[in-house]
Amino acid sequence: MIKYSLICEKDHDFEGWFASSDDCDEQRKRGFVECPHCGSQKISKALMAPGVSGTKKSGDGNKSMTAIAPQLPEEMVNKLREIKQHIEKNSENVGDKFPEEARKIHYGETEARGIYGKATVEEAVDLAEEGVNVVPIPDLPEEKN
Repeated sequence: MIKYSLICEKDHDFEGWFASSDDCDEQRKRGFVECPHCGSQKISKALMAPGVSGTKKSGDGNKSMTAIAPQLPEEMVNKLREIKQHIEKNSENVGDKFPEEARKIHYGETEARGIYGKATVEEAVDLAEEGVNVVPIPDLPEEKN
């Protein structure tokens, strides 16, 4: 997944996650991307500063991304909390089997249903490249303690 800084015709800044640059361009052309502040669909990519990130080895040998991010406004954290609670209430937690279960659903090998679980960055990218719709859910501040 690629995160882009976006800007609408009224100069509202926001971010969006896409499977690729082409996916971002296609979604903007088709009117699938709109400004969360004013609803405008006239969106362009904003200039972006390079991200500072690195990798660290986790105990199981998989690489995981680490980055320094600014603290989110409380209103945004509360909205994310609501979204996570909704997902957890209405979806099945498949844990570390998320990539496998997501593929089974995508390819029609099992019943379609809402699921959530764990995936490495590499697994999430592989799923997106296969056309499997996945959305990363960020950890909330209380989950990092």
